[in-house]
Amino acid sequence: MTDKLLTMEEAAEQLRTTPRHVRRLVFERRIAYRKVGRFVRFHPDDLAEYIAAHRIEVTRMAASGGLRAISGGRR
Repeated sequence: MTDKLLTMEEAAEQLRTTPRHVRRLVFERRIAYRKVGRFVRFHPDDLAEYIAAHRIEVTRMAASGGLRAISGGRR
C-alpha cells in the first residue's frame, strides 16, 4: 500500500468542506471509507471517485445563456 490513508480532517480539507460534513457523508454511507480499528480513514482514490461522481455537466442551454420558457408558471 503506497498511498497514505487520510484522516477525517485531511479528507475534509481535500474536499474543501468541514469535518462535520464528511462525518455526515460517512454516516449516510455516501462516501467510501476504511475502518482501521476504531478510526475512519479515506483513500485518496475514493475521494477522487466521490468528486467525479458528483460532477454536474453543463447543458447546451445553460452554456449559451439562453432561458427556456416554462408553461404553467406564474405571470
